[in-house]
Amino acid sequence: MVSATLGHKINQLRKEKSMTLEQLAEKTESSKGYIWELENRETKRPSAEKLQKIAEALGVTTVFLLDEDQARPDDEVLKQALFRKLGKLPEDDQKRIMKIIESWGDET
Repeated sequence: MVSATLGHKINQLRKEKSMTLEQLAEKTESSKGYIWELENRETKRPSAEKLQKIAEALGVTTVFLLDEDQARPDDEVLKQALFRKLGKLPEDDQKRIMKIIESWGDET
């Protein structure tokens, strides 16, 4: 199995989301040069806070980004990232989303 490095994952996910270096840098409060270094220089290690911002911007978890044995995010990683995003929404928005989800369950 080929090792899936942090830089490779950031680059691949960023491109899959049609994000430029500038866009990811803006979403993560970083510089374009910093994101480029993460993608291209394997010696660069972001702080836990920066890694969390990158994971959120890319819709994955920090655990996935650091796991060199997992090249692609599986359903569990995507669900965890979505759950964390939901948890950061205002309570009223969370309740509305839960009602929508519950109504879908009623239709089956």
